[in-house]
Amino acid sequence: RRLDAIGLYFTDWSDARRHRCEGCAEMDEQKPELKVSVFSDYICPFCYIGSRRLLRLGNEYDLKVDWCSIEIHPETPAAGMPIEQLGYPQEQWVQMMSALGVMAHEEGIELDAHKFTTNSHRALLLAEAAKQQGRDMFYAVHERLFHEFFSQGKNIGDEQVLRELAGELGLTEAVVEDAWSNPAYEERLKLNFRRARELGIRGTPTYVFGGELLVGAVPYAELRSAAVHALQHHV
Repeated sequence: RRLDAIGLYFTDWSDARRHRCEGCAEMDEQKPELKVSVFSDYICPFCYIGSRRLLRLGNEYDLKVDWCSIEIHPETPAAGMPIEQLGYPQEQWVQMMSALGVMAHEEGIELDAHKFTTNSHRALLLAEAAKQQGRDMFYAVHERLFHEFFSQGKNIGDEQVLRELAGELGLTEAVVEDAWSNPAYEERLKLNFRRARELGIRGTPTYVFGGELLVGAVPYAELRSAAVHALQHHV
C-alpha cells in the first residue's frame, strides 16, 4: 500500500466557487477556469514545493484544485522515525535533498534539516475536515502542515502538535474530534487511494490536468503548459 514520495478538494466544484473572496469575484470571472487534481501527502517535501508552484497558476486562472490526500508511508509510526529507515540508497537520498534545496530556495521556502519522517494519517484527516470549514481555512491548514513539518521540524503525526496547530488557526475542538472520528473522512482517503491506483499513480505529487498526468515537483513552466493544453482541449 506504500507509494513512493518523488518529489482543495471540495465536494463539488460549485462549492469551491461559493468560497471565493468577494473582492476576487470580478477578477476571477475574467480568468479561464482551470480544474486540476493533485495527489499529495504532507510528509512529502516535494509536495510542499509542488503546492507552491501549482498555486501560482491562480495568477492566470480561476483555479479549482481537487486536493486528493494519500498516505505514502502508512507503516510509519506516529512517534516518528529516522529518515534513514525509509531505505533510500545514500547516494540517491543526497541527490534528492540537493535538488529539494534548490527548488525550496526558488519558491522562498526555508527548510529545516529533514532528519525524520512520521505518520501523516491524522494530519490528512484534519485537512479533510478543514475543507468543510471553507476555502480559507483549508488553505491555512494545508500550508501550516507543510510549514510545521518541513520548516519547523515538528512532528505532525503527534496528536498534541495537531491540536495546537488547529487551535492557533481557529479550528474548534469539535471539528478536530470530528476529523478523527467521522468515517466519511476515512472513506475519502480510501477513495483517493483507489483513484490513484486506477490512474496508475505511484508517486507524489502527481497532477492530473484532464487526461494528462505530471509526476513530481515539476517546474512551473510545465504546469502552465499542461494548463494551456487542458483548456485548449476543453478537458
